[in-house]
Amino acid sequence: MRALILLGLVGLAAQLVDGSLGMAYGVTSTTLLLAIGTNAAAASATVHLAEIGTTLASGISHWRFGNVDWKVVAKIGVPGAVGAFAGATFLSSLSTEVAAPVMSIILLTLGVYILIRFTAFGLPRSNLGKPLRRRFLAPLGLVAGFVDATGGGGWGPVGTPAILASGRLAPRKVIGSVDASEFLVAIAASIGFFVGIGSENINFAWVAVLLLGGVIAAPIAAWLVRHIPPRVLGSAVGGVIVLTNVRTLLRSDWIDAPGGVQATAYIVIAAIWIAAIVYSVREYRRDKERESVEAVEAELAARRTEETTPA
Repeated sequence: MRALILLGLVGLAAQLVDGSLGMAYGVTSTTLLLAIGTNAAAASATVHLAEIGTTLASGISHWRFGNVDWKVVAKIGVPGAVGAFAGATFLSSLSTEVAAPVMSIILLTLGVYILIRFTAFGLPRSNLGKPLRRRFLAPLGLVAGFVDATGGGGWGPVGTPAILASGRLAPRKVIGSVDASEFLVAIAASIGFFVGIGSENINFAWVAVLLLGGVIAAPIAAWLVRHIPPRVLGSAVGGVIVLTNVRTLLRSDWIDAPGGVQATAYIVIAAIWIAAIVYSVREYRRDKERESVEAVEAELAARRTEETTPA
């Protein structure tokens, strides 16, 4: 029962992060399942089954708050489903000994990317309003879907930063559209896992509690996306993913590092993680102060213009 409650809380927290940041539900949930010894393919299958419900709830919530561009959903979602099915069948064909470290490497890479991306650069906001073309979104969806299924997460970490980097869609609409399109990816990946490993290796109680936590959090996250600082959240989540997957790799048969090496690695990563969060908070505050100053200067300039304009 304690494990089920913990998984429910993880599902809730992961969806709060995913719905606010446009990524990390699958990465966070799969990381925990791997950490407690779940088979790699079964962990990804469990998360994707839960995501069928959480992504539907999240997509509806984002739609109600006006955060979804349905043209983007269609252009990226269908190729994403194709890539997810292919990734699920590929992962199902790997042995457990190979699959777990491979998944941890993918998750670690995504965690490092999230940590660096949001700590160093925040969210780009140039080129807003320009159209996102199919020749960009279709290959992106295909790759993101494949990575998502093989890594137990990755749709958001691959898709969201790429679309944000284009600067052609408002951040809240990027997050809402990526979350909504993930519904198709979750369905396709789940079908792929059923074909590859069947249902006997999937714990449906885990699926249910992850789903329940995610559904509760979905509307809250859709509202938070307008208020929470993504830069700080991205740094915090990236650090969790990096630390947990480094732990998995250091304890794997591939490396089997001594206890002293493990402890040193954890301390170094924790120090970098704390520094990243502190830096993100400081930069976020600087950005807010800069925006306030610019707003005041713009208002003063407008008043001067009004005063000098003849009646």
